Amino acid sequence: MIWNETKECMPREELRELQGKRLRKLVDRVYHNVDFYRKKMQEAGVDPSDINSVDDVTKLPFTTYADLRDNYPYGLLAVPRQQIVRVQASSGTTGKPKVLCYTRRDIEIWSECVTRAMSMAGITRDDIIQVGYGYGLFTGGLGAHYGAENLGAMVIPMSTGNTKKLIDMMIDCEVTAIACTPSYLLHVAEALEEQGLLDKIKLKYAICGAEPWTDEMRAQMEKRLGIRAYDIYGLTEIMGPGVACDCDAHRGLHIYEDHFLPEIIDPDTLEQKKDGELGELVITTLTKEGMPLLRYRTRDLTSLEYETCDCGRTMARIQRFRGRSDDMLVIRGVNVFPSQVEHALLTVAGTTPNYFITVDRINNNDTFDVAIEVEERFFSDEIRKLEKLRADVEDAIHQTVGIKAKVKLVEPNALPHSEGKTKHVEDRRKLS
Repeated sequence: MIWNETKECMPREELRELQGKRLRKLVDRVYHNVDFYRKKMQEAGVDPSDINSVDDVTKLPFTTYADLRDNYPYGLLAVPRQQIVRVQASSGTTGKPKVLCYTRRDIEIWSECVTRAMSMAGITRDDIIQVGYGYGLFTGGLGAHYGAENLGAMVIPMSTGNTKKLIDMMIDCEVTAIACTPSYLLHVAEALEEQGLLDKIKLKYAICGAEPWTDEMRAQMEKRLGIRAYDIYGLTEIMGPGVACDCDAHRGLHIYEDHFLPEIIDPDTLEQKKDGELGELVITTLTKEGMPLLRYRTRDLTSLEYETCDCGRTMARIQRFRGRSDDMLVIRGVNVFPSQVEHALLTVAGTTPNYFITVDRINNNDTFDVAIEVEERFFSDEIRKLEKLRADVEDAIHQTVGIKAKVKLVEPNALPHSEGKTKHVEDRRKLS
């Protein structure tokens, strides 16, 4: 089902004209209302009058997550703070989160985009949907919730952390759709199988996102649960879930280009790549009011396809992500930077900067193991002191990153060292 056929199936020529109009308006607004962007544009020798069409986007400066960190929390606001009705956030490279602000209109547009995604998956106002993403600063829970309500569906705000209650509600309330991470949905499938309850559910659809997953995982969850599963993409910096979603063709994620202008660039030269070429995804928020972003570097490596899809939608499709142009990991739906672990270690006396992160996926759940070298004296000390140090390190990582790690303390020089750039991470998950 197509929720907004006028926009989602708009002829490419009309779409580009709309994008150009919105881009010109956006650039004029941020130039006059955001000191950061005015300074960046002046340094680049760019004036709002230089932006006449969507092709002129290449004249504009890029925005990075470092810019969000440096302008924390309100430095990129394009409206008076009194117009902000919501703050959401995700983890950054240090203890400070990346904060994004939304006006009432931003929330309406966000809801519209998520509604388009849910409609793309076949969900209608007749469905009952459980939202199994976390609520709070993380965009997943509230993003999916408002989109489902805008669709007219019945929403059950389950959040995370209580699988038994989720299954009870799934059965008792005759839930037909669920929004959650793909690894969690497979965990739910296992629990249903173990309890012999698969024949009790009425589930038909799943909207899964917040972490990378594979076609094999899709096939597995569809077979085990008898459902259709769809991939939803988003990031807090741009909006949250609902920036893009795949349709029944599963040939890429349709990005809502009337609101988000996508580009693919070479992460080294920063030049635009040709259609279909692999590079880094860059997004400009064409309609966001509270904290709009020009050419935000997502660091996600992918390509764009522009042919009209079999489903009839004309909007570009983001192809399978091939990795990152930085060192960020997505673990249990949370953005994790190795530098965050390093930052956490600096707060605990007795540890060294030498660490090694191992990420794996076991029984459809992400594992997060961190080995850390500690000072020699702890290995000749009482065991209880070593255990206290381990607990302190786990707590510091949890406070900084937002998820729990399993910490192993090791003796000095037990981990690999290098004269060049030391490798700190091994990701054993098969995500492509």
